[in-house]
Amino acid sequence: MIIWDNHFHVDPFKGLFLEAVRQFHRADGTHLVVVYKTAHDYGFPGLKAEDFMKAMDFHIELVEKINNETPVKAYAVVGVHPAEFVYLAEQKGLEYARNEVMKALEYAQRLCLEGKAIAIGEIGRPHYEVPEEIWEASIELMKYGMILAKEADCAVQLHTESFDEAKFRELGEYVREVGIKPHRVVKHFSPPLVKVAEEVGVFPSIIASRKNIQEAIKQGNRFMMETDYIDDKRRPGAVLGPKTVPKRTKAFLQNGLFTEEDVYKIHVENPRKVYGVEVEE
Repeated sequence: MIIWDNHFHVDPFKGLFLEAVRQFHRADGTHLVVVYKTAHDYGFPGLKAEDFMKAMDFHIELVEKINNETPVKAYAVVGVHPAEFVYLAEQKGLEYARNEVMKALEYAQRLCLEGKAIAIGEIGRPHYEVPEEIWEASIELMKYGMILAKEADCAVQLHTESFDEAKFRELGEYVREVGIKPHRVVKHFSPPLVKVAEEVGVFPSIIASRKNIQEAIKQGNRFMMETDYIDDKRRPGAVLGPKTVPKRTKAFLQNGLFTEEDVYKIHVENPRKVYGVEVEE
């Protein structure tokens, strides 16, 4: 059985790194989408485009290490986290920050075009209060990331504030405005609003808590599951632990909440559609 965690971080400095991946594998996990953390997390200052580019290259190396040293198949997602843009704008000014982040996102697009990454992300807007001009610029950068993903025909993973139906509809307007294929826009840390997400042309990646997945599957199987595992020894198991997606999937199958068809759709067909990758069986 293929089991795919759609949003997973690794940290070779503060976290378990390969041991976390092995925990995922021991729980019967097979495929990981490993999402870039921040330049700071990877030991770079995060004060210019080159810092983000070096951090992305470092991230690609971490993913290669997972593929070479564990049985898990890992895929890289690279971008500039919205918090990095906020920090840079505070340090160096809004215009400078916007220009440097745009250059870095263009580099992320190149890594996708070269087949080193499968999506641009996580990009989007901060999940905390910021000045209006930073908020507006964050939306502009999110759209720019979507435009780059559209050009490269790759996916984009979005980080945002807490979402509800109204926010999904707002995001759907951006998707239509940019003209990116609806199945290419992934809302990471999505609430279980499966029907609304489909309606507006966004693909939900749902935090794999029992409650969330129970609610999601009532509305259909057009979603992916994620832990948003942070890989920080000071916060073990945050947001969810590495074993969660395999354990939850198997439990739901055994309890009749998932059918085998649901499992195949969530873990094989949906990732294939969103990312255009052949998920080996």
